[in-house]
Amino acid sequence: MTTPSFIVELRKKIGHDLLWLNGVTGLVEDSRGRILLGQRADTGEWAMVYGINEPGEQPADTVVREIKEETGVDAEVTNLVAVISSSGIITYANGDRTQYMDHSFLCRLKHGGNADPFVGDDESLKVGWFSRDALPQPLAKSTVERLKIFDEYQRNKAAGDAHALFVADGQLR
Repeated sequence: MTTPSFIVELRKKIGHDLLWLNGVTGLVEDSRGRILLGQRADTGEWAMVYGINEPGEQPADTVVREIKEETGVDAEVTNLVAVISSSGIITYANGDRTQYMDHSFLCRLKHGGNADPFVGDDESLKVGWFSRDALPQPLAKSTVERLKIFDEYQRNKAAGDAHALFVADGQLR
């Protein structure tokens, strides 16, 4: 994964110290209910599109940009599903320590936009649409966790209770 230039500049000043970042996750669904996944180049795992907010960028804009950059797919945000802090500190191979506040968005294909995914950058090996009952393996742990959150949100929405989810006292609410 390419490290954004603003993080490279911060790391020059703070070294490997813990850095708190805003992240986004996008669950993109097509009209057949399939979801968009990419096979990550760094781990080989399949995952939803993730990304980091650039300074001054709105999280919904970030997720649309990341989806386009990584998969070539034109998407639009329909719902903010959850705002959740990562449960632990991530230590990268180079020693950098990070924790994320993730904004998870439900997205759909943009009317008239590109729906044919392709590998758009060096972050992915493959990208594609997958039925929920035939997901590729291995799935990234974070994708498995977030799929549960998206599923709960969609169940709540179908029952008429469509509010964003959050964690309080260690429980998803």
